[in-house]
Amino acid sequence: MFNVTAILKRLVIGRAMRSEELHETLLPKRLALPVFASDPLSSVAYATQEILLVLALGGLAFLHFTPWIAAAVVCLMTVVVLSYRQVVHAYPSGGGSYEVVSTNLGPSAGLVVAASLLVDYVMTVAVSVASGVDNIISALPQLAAHRVLLAIGFVALLTATNLRGVRESGRAFAAPTYLFVGGVLIMVVTGLVRWALGDAPVAESAGYGITPAPADTDLMGPALLMLVLRAFSSGCTALTGVEAISNGVPAFRRPKSANAATTLAVMGFTAVVMFVGVTALALLTKVRVTGDPCRLTGLTVPCSAYTQRTVIAQIAAAVFGGEHSPGFYLIQTVTALVLILAANTAFNGFPLLASLLAQHRYLPHQLHNRGDRLAFSNGILALAFVACLLLWGFRANVTSLIHLYILGVFTSFTLSQLGMVRHWNRELRAAPAPARRHRPHTARAINTVGAVVTGLVLVIVLATKFTQGAWLAVLAAVVLWVMMRGIRRHYDATAAELAVTDPKAELTSPSRVLAVVLVSTLHKPTLRALAYARALRPDRLEALTVSVDRDEAAALRGRWEEYGIEVPLTVIDSPYREVTRPVVEYVRSVRRESPRDIVAVFVPEYVVGRWWENLLHNQSALWLKNRLLFTPGVMVTSVPWQLTSAAHADRPAARAPGSVRRGEPRTAPRRPRRRRRARDAAPPAPRG
Repeated sequence: MFNVTAILKRLVIGRAMRSEELHETLLPKRLALPVFASDPLSSVAYATQEILLVLALGGLAFLHFTPWIAAAVVCLMTVVVLSYRQVVHAYPSGGGSYEVVSTNLGPSAGLVVAASLLVDYVMTVAVSVASGVDNIISALPQLAAHRVLLAIGFVALLTATNLRGVRESGRAFAAPTYLFVGGVLIMVVTGLVRWALGDAPVAESAGYGITPAPADTDLMGPALLMLVLRAFSSGCTALTGVEAISNGVPAFRRPKSANAATTLAVMGFTAVVMFVGVTALALLTKVRVTGDPCRLTGLTVPCSAYTQRTVIAQIAAAVFGGEHSPGFYLIQTVTALVLILAANTAFNGFPLLASLLAQHRYLPHQLHNRGDRLAFSNGILALAFVACLLLWGFRANVTSLIHLYILGVFTSFTLSQLGMVRHWNRELRAAPAPARRHRPHTARAINTVGAVVTGLVLVIVLATKFTQGAWLAVLAAVVLWVMMRGIRRHYDATAAELAVTDPKAELTSPSRVLAVVLVSTLHKPTLRALAYARALRPDRLEALTVSVDRDEAAALRGRWEEYGIEVPLTVIDSPYREVTRPVVEYVRSVRRESPRDIVAVFVPEYVVGRWWENLLHNQSALWLKNRLLFTPGVMVTSVPWQLTSAAHADRPAARAPGSVRRGEPRTAPRRPRRRRRARDAAPPAPRG
């Protein structure tokens, strides 16, 4: 009999891996870049668009602020990358911002960072996938009606790929990421060369005008400043995911810190070049984009029937010769792919951070366990579930989701830089020699600048996005922070309650053991339960049944005496036809009579081989066990009886799919496999 679930799981996830094979999942730099940096690299596809969308609220006249805002974003990116290179070297264990802040600013501040990052990772998946679907719809507008279904389907695909392990996902996502980087760089170079030669590309929307939004018709003084700050905060989406490398240092090959720092530098440089190039082309091609198409003037079709292409789609069409050119479809394909795959940054960062929090008892222990492929499967599934709920709730709309974005990431940026400043202060106090103080001084200066700049950006983001939906992200982070504190208190209280204070007293045997075998009818499972209970040699043994029908109870007692069973049978009358309550009350009454005694209750149960058979058996036993487990001094033992269907069911393998796995596997050196010699493999020669 085939186990269909196990077969499907093996096809999707692959064979289970031994704990000793963890070292085989470590990443070289060429695979680590697409795994951990696909989010900041892919944000190039929509960061410029978000700046233009906000500035367009005031009309065309305000688009001239775009270069200055882009320059501010580039400076911020440089500061953050330099700051996180310090984090990678100082804290290589993979805790990233959470570990830095917890160590230097205290556990409560560390939980603020953790809650913010967990929320932001969920938003990364939702925004990246929704933006990727937008680019698919830009090339194939007929798919617009299936936006939500497409988004959820892509999340499911990402989930299955990540469940196969970090290395497998890196191999799967490397080609699209590198194709996207190469495609965008080719597009930028081609567009700039055409402009330099006097053949500047022109976007399809270049001839349209933009009517200012009604609330933004009089932008002067503070209102103008607020508009520019809003555009800057939207452009800061280019920085999302920068911290993921600092969380994933343990996934790199040795030397881990050096490889992670190099990957971080490559990621920062590449993202800056691409962002500057796309922004420059957006200005040169005169792209026009608004949140409401009806604010565009000069349309040849009704605004309700007009579908705006994304900024990168308009640039690609302008540079490569139209919306039907091979270059346009190439850029749209790789952009959609990399935007969807950008969620992979969160699929690596979220489970790693959740595992660390679970190890510190702030989240359920199950999130610290590795699955079949040595990935943190429970964290991956939890992330996918919440992201799908967001996509469904917001109809996979990027404009609606983007307001909930980047708030958490700048919270972690700011607090981690403050933590690093304190870290370097401690290092300077411990290094009195002048020769050893130069590097900490430089690093502290970098982190101080990073803390000030990211703190200002955090204030800007909070002020400009709070009323537009960011309050939901703040609320989610606060609820998560409170929940994690509650989980920690529960685990601490449980550990204190279960701690051994007096081993001799805990090992003292009970005065007596009173065994009770529950009986519904006289059959083989009942006799097995009686035999098993008797084999344990309790001080007192009795059988217990509940009389719902007096004739059936009398027939049971008659057969009991007929078979000569020496165990006394106690019959409890139940005029209201209840079974569970009379049994529980009887067992509790026995406990009250002898508080120092242990009552062992034996429950005969059927073991079935088909899932639907569970619906037909064991329901009373299940309720009884659940009620008895809450009674102090009562031990409940199930005595199984395998039915024929169970005897023919597949036996579980040694490494059964879905079996419980716990703990962190130890990394062991790989044992070289000895190759069999040809003569060992050959059959013995016949004797002649």
